[in-house]
Amino acid sequence: MNYFLGIDVSTTGVKALLVDRQGNVAGSATSDLPLSTPKPLWSEQDPHDWWDGAVRSIRKVLADTGVGGAEVGGIGLTGQMHGLTLLDAAGEVLRPAILWNDQRTGAQCDEIRRRLGRAHLIQVTGNDALTGFTAPKILWVQENEPEVYARVAHILLPKDYVRYRLTDGFAVDRADGAGTILFDLKTRDWSPEVLAALGIPAAWLPKTFEGPEVTGRVSAEAARLTGLKEGTPVVAGGGDQAAQAVGVGAVRPGIVALTLGTSGVVFATTGQAFIEPEGRLHAFCHSAPGRWHLMGVMLSAAGSLRWYRDTLAPGMGYDDLLAPAAGVQPGAEGLLFLPYLTGERTPHPDPLARGAFVGMTVRHGMAHLTRAVLEGVAFGLRDSFELIKSAGLSSIDQVRVSGGGARSALWRQILADVFNAELVTVNTTEGAAYGAALLAGVGVGAWADVDSACQSTVRQTGATEPRPGQVEFYEKVYTLYRGLYPALRETSHGLSGL
Repeated sequence: MNYFLGIDVSTTGVKALLVDRQGNVAGSATSDLPLSTPKPLWSEQDPHDWWDGAVRSIRKVLADTGVGGAEVGGIGLTGQMHGLTLLDAAGEVLRPAILWNDQRTGAQCDEIRRRLGRAHLIQVTGNDALTGFTAPKILWVQENEPEVYARVAHILLPKDYVRYRLTDGFAVDRADGAGTILFDLKTRDWSPEVLAALGIPAAWLPKTFEGPEVTGRVSAEAARLTGLKEGTPVVAGGGDQAAQAVGVGAVRPGIVALTLGTSGVVFATTGQAFIEPEGRLHAFCHSAPGRWHLMGVMLSAAGSLRWYRDTLAPGMGYDDLLAPAAGVQPGAEGLLFLPYLTGERTPHPDPLARGAFVGMTVRHGMAHLTRAVLEGVAFGLRDSFELIKSAGLSSIDQVRVSGGGARSALWRQILADVFNAELVTVNTTEGAAYGAALLAGVGVGAWADVDSACQSTVRQTGATEPRPGQVEFYEKVYTLYRGLYPALRETSHGLSGL
C-alpha cells in the first residue's frame, strides 16, 4: 500500500494521478476526450469514452512510474459534476451523457420551480433549478425521449460510471450527489420529497457515501484491463470542486479555496448547511465527512484575460502583457471592466449578461486596459465572497489560490487587496485528482481523517498580504463596479436579441 490513485473524469480528459504515502506525486497520465455538440446549446459525451480513457491513463501512469498494480492501496474518483448518465437494467448505456455545460433544459427548470416552489426548492436542496444541474436533464429525457426513459434502471454521474466499470457496483459521493439538486442538503441524502415531485424512482439512484468511504473493490475484469490488483478498494471521492478543495487543504471553516482558471470558483467550507436564500450561491455537501460548502462560480475569470490577449495582443506572452499594468495605479485611472463575456452565474444567473469596458478616455492605453481586466475579474470574484458572508460565514482567515491565473504576482496582489484577505499558494498543483488520491488514502487508513491528510501533505509556498490604503481605495471602486450590471442589463439583453 505504497501509493494511492486519483482518477479525474473531466470534460476534456481522464487523468490518473499516483500519490505516495508522503503526499508526493509519483506520476500522472491524461487521455483526451472528444466532446459532442449535436445541436445548439447541447453538450454530450459517450460514457464509454470515459472508461476507455481511464483504462489508458491508468495503464500509462503505472508503466511510466514502474509502479505495480499491487502497490496501489486505494483509488479515489472525482470529475465533472451534474452530468446525466442513463443505464438500462443490464448496465448498458442508453444515450450519450448530457453534460454540466448543456443549456437545453430551461423549460424543465421552470417546471421544477413550479412543482416545488422556488423558495422551498432552495431551502431543501440549497440551490435553484439551473440548466447545468442533473434534475432538469432527467425531466428533459422524460419529455423528449420517452422511449429511452422507459428503459432507465440506473442514473449515474460521470465519474460514477467509471466506478461502475471498475467495481461492478453503483455508488455516489455526497458532494457530487448534492449537485444533482435531488438531495436534501441537511440530511446529506436523496430527498424523498423532491424525487416524488419530479416522478423519479428512488431505486434508479445509487447509494450515497461520504468521500473517504469505501464503495467497492476493483473487479477481475477491471484488473485485467487496467493493470490494477483485483480487490483494490475504491472510495467515494468527490465532485471536482470538493476534491479540488481537499487537494489544496480547504477543508475547515475559515479557509476559502479560489480557483482562477478559465472560470473562477470561490469555495468556502462550512460546518453546517448554510443556504443563500435567493440561490445565488451553490450549497453542496463537502467531500470531508460532516461538512458542507458554499460556492460561487464566475464564468469568465482567467478566460477574460485570455480573450483580451487573443483579441488585442495575439501571440504576446502573458508576462509581457501584464508587466506594463503593474505601473498603472489601482483603479486604472477610472476604467472599469465587466467580465461577463459568456454570461454569468454568480451573483447574476444571467446567460444574456455581456462584458464591457466603462469609463474609457483617450488617456487610456493597453496597460490601463490590462489592469482593468485584472481588477474587473477580482471584483466579480468578490461578489461571491460578499454572498458567502451574507449567508452566514462571517470569518474568512485565508484564501488559497490555484489555477493558471494564480501564477501572476500582480493579479494575486490585486485579489488580496480587493478581498482584504491573505492570499496563499500551496505546493499541490494537481487539483481534484490529488484530492481524490488523498481521500483514497484516508479510506484505507493511511491517514486518520481528511484533516490529517491535508495537514501532512499540503504546505504553504507563498503569501500575499492586503495593503493598507489600497484596500480602502478598492472598496470605493468596487462600489462603482457593482452598479454596472444593473445599469447595463437592459442594454445587454437587447443586444443579445439582435
